[in-house]
Amino acid sequence: MHGLYAITPDWADSKRLLAACDAALRGGATILQYRNKLATPAQALEQASALRALTSNHGASLIINDDLALALAVDADGVHLGGDDGDLAAARAQLPAGKILGASCYNQLALAQQAVAAGADYVAFGAVFASGTKPLAVRAELTLFAQARALGVPAVAIGGIDTANAAQVVEAGADCIAVIGALFGADDIEARARQLAGMFHVKQLERA
Repeated sequence: MHGLYAITPDWADSKRLLAACDAALRGGATILQYRNKLATPAQALEQASALRALTSNHGASLIINDDLALALAVDADGVHLGGDDGDLAAARAQLPAGKILGASCYNQLALAQQAVAAGADYVAFGAVFASGTKPLAVRAELTLFAQARALGVPAVAIGGIDTANAAQVVEAGADCIAVIGALFGADDIEARARQLAGMFHVKQLERA
């Protein structure tokens, strides 16, 4: 896992959502997480199924947020679980071989260590900056990403990331930057995705 990790907004308009996600994927997002806290079960199944087809066409990964049953139903590439969203080891046991299990670890390296031990394929830390989506979220220090290298799995940064601060997160060692508002709130989503994804290309050139 590497690059721009796009997380969907809570939009009821499926046509709008698909168009926006298509633009994000065209712009370079390599992972798309379906997260719609306002969707009914039927709508979630409809939207996730459509996004499964869309990500397949783009060669990107589809991750379902907090809903293992939905991830299995649409044959998503994986599921992401928060601290209160189910047991990681149980989810690992239910996921078919090769599927991705992600875990929210907030601002705690110890949680990340436990998650990897339970079978997580990647860990997420955040909020790294003040978050409009979760204004009360704990803040995660950027130093966590260097520390997380020892875990041997990718580390995703989330929370308040935008074009003004994304470079700091990439420089700190995050393998992916997860973005909602700064991406899907842009006038030109494809261009914004290309700008955010480009942060990783700049880092690769600096290392070359």
